[in-house]
Amino acid sequence: MGARRPGRRRRGVRVTAPSERPDDSRTDGFRDDRRGGSGTDRDDRAAFRRAGAPRGDRPGGGQRGDRSGAAGWGDRGGGDRRGGRPFRPAVDLPRYAAYQAVAAVHRDDAYANLVLPAILREQGLTGRDAAFATELTYGTMRHTGTLDAILTDAAGRDVARIDPPVRDALRLGAYQLLHTRVPAHAAVSSTVDLVRAVGPGATGFANAVLREVAGRDADAWVAKLAPSMEADPIGHLALAYSHPQWIVRAFAEALGGDLGETTRLLIEDNERPPVHLCARPGLADPVELADAVGGAPGAFSPYAVYLAGGAPGDLPALAEGRAHVQDEGSQLVAHALATAPLDGPDGRWLDLCAGPGGKSGLLGALAAQRGARLTAVEVSEHRARLVEQATQGLPVTVLHTDGRTVGADPKLPEGHFDRVLVDAPCTGLGSLRRRPESRWRRQPSDLPPLTRLQRELLAAALRAVRPGGLVAYVTCSPHVVETHVTVTEAARRSAVPADFVDARPLLPAGMPGLGDGPTVQLWPHRHGTDAMFLAVLRRG
Repeated sequence: MGARRPGRRRRGVRVTAPSERPDDSRTDGFRDDRRGGSGTDRDDRAAFRRAGAPRGDRPGGGQRGDRSGAAGWGDRGGGDRRGGRPFRPAVDLPRYAAYQAVAAVHRDDAYANLVLPAILREQGLTGRDAAFATELTYGTMRHTGTLDAILTDAAGRDVARIDPPVRDALRLGAYQLLHTRVPAHAAVSSTVDLVRAVGPGATGFANAVLREVAGRDADAWVAKLAPSMEADPIGHLALAYSHPQWIVRAFAEALGGDLGETTRLLIEDNERPPVHLCARPGLADPVELADAVGGAPGAFSPYAVYLAGGAPGDLPALAEGRAHVQDEGSQLVAHALATAPLDGPDGRWLDLCAGPGGKSGLLGALAAQRGARLTAVEVSEHRARLVEQATQGLPVTVLHTDGRTVGADPKLPEGHFDRVLVDAPCTGLGSLRRRPESRWRRQPSDLPPLTRLQRELLAAALRAVRPGGLVAYVTCSPHVVETHVTVTEAARRSAVPADFVDARPLLPAGMPGLGDGPTVQLWPHRHGTDAMFLAVLRRG
């Protein structure tokens, strides 16, 4: 065997380069612990016994409050017996990158889709290594609820009592054991290496917990821990498919109580979604863009391109402003508003909640083709800047203001606009497959302030549109309180008359599963899109 390259060091933790990664065919990391032969194994068993005591939840010297990151935990290892230097265990680089992302999500309330690309760049990961780190990160995020239930049982204590860095490492290890083809010995040994870096006092505890997890496959764990489908269908589905119970209940209600279809939705939520691109009309042809990026034209949106993988931010079409990343469902609802039949003038369009600018970018490109102009309103200064970047070169005016000020702000006069989009702030339950951490952050208590804001924004939109003009109310959530209840109440209470327009004919002919109208709910398991809701109203 050739000489091994020195491992790279990241923030005080020694990480192995891809060529140094432990051979997945070896078994000593798993098998030797079970026969208990080495001195290291005896040390690990002693550490496990210490971790089993109430005070043993504090690996790495008991620094429960330490939020300094992996560098501090890695540096607290014991001295090297040969040279007296601090011991820095080797950690597989893609797994360490995934750990950094997962820890940032739980420690800092970060979003994986924002922190992971930066981590991959910092660590220099590309190709298969980047793909592996991405799979570990997003897979662990999607399955956190079920993984935590399994780890609670395997550890004999609630995961909340396990030190956060060790807990995140165990989640990554359990995900590998239950949801990937990584051999059990490799998943265990690599996770123990990670724990040795981020919580060195808990390596034996981690080894024992992961060996217990490895004793059953995912289905067997669900059979052990989940309530029966007959006695508690919501509880069963929540644990089996790793969604909070209140979200499962909301999905089932939106699907008319059909638990079979609810199950299909939950399964789809846990799949890795393809990247959807929007070829901006007049600037890019979707077929040509698909050929250029190795993708495929979308099934429904005339602008959609499906991208199998890779880093879309590196594509020339995006850098040149000819395309942007946008779920096909978002494209469809914006297209529906722009193409709905309208009598009278059609040159003044309004996006009342524009950030971060995806729908404004598409509407702006369509407006450019039709001699119209879009006013894009965004209350957040940062997001307003994102809208400006997303619409550069298009006939779009960005206003940094609150969309509810229609009538009070001279730039947002009443009865002025021909088409108005209200892409209302919502729980985001329709995009959980793309932002899996959101399912664990959102709570039912988020709904009252959100639905109040949604009604106020829709009321402002109805004031802003001219008589005979159109308003599209859109949410990326299927929760009936954010969809049917909000739009019905806002229309009923509106100071101006408004009638529902059947939205189904505004979507592509032959698109299945659009329901009875007049509103439309899109679904991941039916349409391959985020769960976008669309209601179209015409002001009387």
